[in-house]
Amino acid sequence: MELAVSHTAALLMWVAGLVVVGVLLTAFFWGRRAQARETRTVSPEEQPKRPYDGPVREEREYREPDEMPHDGRRLLPHELHNGYGRSSTHPSDSQDPDDHRKGNSGSFGSGGLG
Repeated sequence: MELAVSHTAALLMWVAGLVVVGVLLTAFFWGRRAQARETRTVSPEEQPKRPYDGPVREEREYREPDEMPHDGRRLLPHELHNGYGRSSTHPSDSQDPDDHRKGNSGSFGSGGLG
């Protein structure tokens, strides 16, 4: 049984090895160039700072619903005042949470018998 490899096969293995090394080196240097073009990381001194008066708190405010047309037609998206899906811009007269609980006005699904 002959275990020796022919000279042509050995030469092809060397060439294939050199091609693989060349591809890996090219990929490495290409990656380094791409990394050099990226923006640098921000230093700790350049990071955003917390306001002097402490963290910003959530503000809760109840808003009045926008009026719906009473003539029986529906509003189309381009007819909405503040853009699609946005809430009203005017605050409610009452900011009491008890006045704004859902289901207390006889709306659909309020749990009543009717």
